[in-house]
Amino acid sequence: MIKIPFHPMIFETDFIGLSWHGFFSVIGVIAAIYIVIRQSRKDGIDDDIIFNVASWGVIGGIIGARLVHIIDNLDYYIDNPMNFLYIWRGGIGLWGGILGGTLAGIIYAKYLELDNNLIGRLMDFAAPALLAAQAIGRIGDIINGEHCSRATDFFFGWYFTNPDSPGMSCIRNSESWSNGHFPGGTDITTAVHPAALYEFIWDIIGLIILVLFRNKFKPNGSLFFIYLAWYSLGRFLIQWVRLDRVYFWGLQEAHFIAIICFIVSITFLSIKTRPSN
Repeated sequence: MIKIPFHPMIFETDFIGLSWHGFFSVIGVIAAIYIVIRQSRKDGIDDDIIFNVASWGVIGGIIGARLVHIIDNLDYYIDNPMNFLYIWRGGIGLWGGILGGTLAGIIYAKYLELDNNLIGRLMDFAAPALLAAQAIGRIGDIINGEHCSRATDFFFGWYFTNPDSPGMSCIRNSESWSNGHFPGGTDITTAVHPAALYEFIWDIIGLIILVLFRNKFKPNGSLFFIYLAWYSLGRFLIQWVRLDRVYFWGLQEAHFIAIICFIVSITFLSIKTRPSN
């Protein structure tokens, strides 16, 4: 079993703080923008277009990520409305970041009157950049102890020893955090599935696939939908070891979003996508 001893916050005051998750999320966003800029320059696309679209994409991603998290934990935020704003303490939903950022970027690109072909090209540039950013962000999740997960006896299971770690909270506060999977008296060193690590590995494999498939399909935008299908499949599978809020049929919020995104992606790829040559 693997012991994770880290405090989830790099620093924190009464008004603001920075978690490891937040730190690596920022690094991931910077890396993603850098990757897109490098690719766009090869196509002769003006840097200002990339920075403007990316800026609105980041804003939309932050808003979307926070909203998805709040919706999934609505009872808590109704009782603690001021915590709506405390994003630096953690609490974002990756699906909201992906979809909110994509939607905001497309809307702003339309505002700039970019043609659909160029927008599709930018989406293709963003696809591997997003997976790279997600993988980097998951490093912060690993350090923080994010995402309540099911117990496991496998050798790669991990447990969290810092009393402020969200991972320890899953066991200490079983009723509110783990859907009863860790009843009172459960040993706090109980090992759980490293869900964040699973997703990190899935993202890296997906990144390799996207690099190999780059410029292999038409129309523009196809690589983005390959990315979306890949991530949707992986997130749907990995979500089964996570212990987020269950709605019905044993499905969690991320399951429903993954199903919708997978269907949309496969539909586009089946109808529109063809080999470039």
